[in-house]
Amino acid sequence: MATPAQWLAGARPRTLPAALAPVLVGTGAAVALDGFRLVPALLALLVALALQVAVNYANDYSDGRRGTDAQRVGPMRLVGSGAATPRQVLLAAGAAFGLAALAGLALAALSSWWLVAVGAVCIVAAWTYTGGPLPYGYRALGEVFVFVFFGLVAVVGTTFAQTGSVDALAVAAAVPIGLLSVALLVVNNLRDLDGDAAVGKRTMAVLLGDRGTRLAYAALPVVAFAVVVGIGLERPWALLALLAVPLAVPPVRIVLTGGRGPVLIAALQGTGLLTLATGVLLGAGLALSG
Repeated sequence: MATPAQWLAGARPRTLPAALAPVLVGTGAAVALDGFRLVPALLALLVALALQVAVNYANDYSDGRRGTDAQRVGPMRLVGSGAATPRQVLLAAGAAFGLAALAGLALAALSSWWLVAVGAVCIVAAWTYTGGPLPYGYRALGEVFVFVFFGLVAVVGTTFAQTGSVDALAVAAAVPIGLLSVALLVVNNLRDLDGDAAVGKRTMAVLLGDRGTRLAYAALPVVAFAVVVGIGLERPWALLALLAVPLAVPPVRIVLTGGRGPVLIAALQGTGLLTLATGVLLGAGLALSG
């Protein structure tokens, strides 16, 4: 029987900035557009966090069933370590998906029923990342998923739930958050590169190789903050997000200097902090620009 601490570790809390940051930025855009609504913003946050936990448990279940977690460098996995049975982890994923669905229905009732369709697509995409007969996470498409759903869909969806419209500001603001969320996945897959390659899991890191993955990781925050500068030309307060740039230095240094194995866990933590700080600062900057 897994302990509460093991269940918490299995939920992978270090990935939660990827869920929190886009909601903060989307809400900041809603404030800038004079459409802020507290309850939809809180429901959007609940949906995002529940989906993140759900996809983490679903990933644990699917990878554990396939045997790809037999040898891991990173945080423990519930199924792969034997701490919990596949059925228990599947039920945990289902509970998190259910919470996300309920919060999503409430959010749709307060804004637009189109969000039901968006939520359904998000749930399907979350499950098929590593689940189902054709998991796209095994076909080097995980980064595309993260950018689309943790960037564009999360930010624009949060703004739309409050304002009732899709605005170019929200779309632009989604890009840096999406790129930093991709960086989280890239450094995670860099850490697991050798193990994934050994079991036939074809992530983008496996395709690019060690050097290519490290260069791609370093490029992501550069492009993300370049987009922030572009947004700042129209909304100068958005440049507050540049205060987060120094946080990019430690993880990028670890990656570019050849850090491997457990050392990359620090880079993952640093990337999570960078993503969260950028979300807070960009969200606040957009709100102040209204």
